[in-house]
Parts: sequence; structure tokens; C-alpha cells
Amino acid sequence: MEPIIRQYEDADLKDVMSAWENASKIAHPFLPKEFQSQVRKDIPELYLPNADTWVVEVDDQVVGFIALMGNEIGAIFLQPEHQGKKIGKLMMDKAQELHGDLEVEVFEKNSFGRHFYSQYGFALTEEKIHGPTGEPLLRLKFAK
Repeated sequence: MEPIIRQYEDADLKDVMSAWENASKIAHPFLPKEFQSQVRKDIPELYLPNADTWVVEVDDQVVGFIALMGNEIGAIFLQPEHQGKKIGKLMMDKAQELHGDLEVEVFEKNSFGRHFYSQYGFALTEEKIHGPTGEPLLRLKFAK
């Protein structure tokens, strides 16, 4: 069955949090536990209510999501067993269809995320330090 991308609904929260939790372990093992705990709280309380969030379903199960604030990708996470199957690209295509040129910030140590964005065609525009963690952060832009 082909993956389906649709708007986030409140009933998707558990699956969205699961995708974030499992993908974060791979992408962000270097982030402090206190910071991760705060993000875990902020996703349902702060990020989801203020973002245009889309989920991807495989066999009627939500396995990932992309959260957008205008053309800014606030988050894109996919259950690890579904990575490498072009599902992340489908979510990016949806974001690009909705908002055109996209921007995103990715931690320098997140080699998995950096590879994904590079494969999609994002280019580095700025390097800075992430205030809450002190980690190097890369700002990337995609333009068709």
C-alpha cells in the first residue's frame, strides 16, 4: 500500500510522539536529556498547535510527520524502520508543494539529517550555535 500524507489530527499525537522519540534516538543522541525532556513537553503544548503539521500513514498507521511554519521545516521525523524508503522525500515534496522554497535548521552532529537534506538538494546558508544546547547548528535552504 502506498504511503498517504494527510493533515495532523489530535488523535495522531501518540504516533507522532513515538516517531519523534524513536527517530530522535538516532538523529540526536548527543543532545542533553534535560533538553530532550523539554522538547517532549513542548511538542504537544507549543509546537503542534502553532505548526501546519502533516502525517504520513503506511498501512493505516501514522509512521512519521513534518511540521511547517510557513516555509520553515520545524520538524520532520520518521519511524526508523520506514527510513530509506522515499517516505521522507514524499513529506518534503508535500512541504515544497505547499510552500515553495524551504528552509531548515539541523544540528551539525546529526549526520543522518544532514545527508537527507543534502540528498534532497538543500544547501548551507549559515552556521551558528544553538543557544539552549551550545551545539553547532546549520541553516539550510532548498530552492528549485
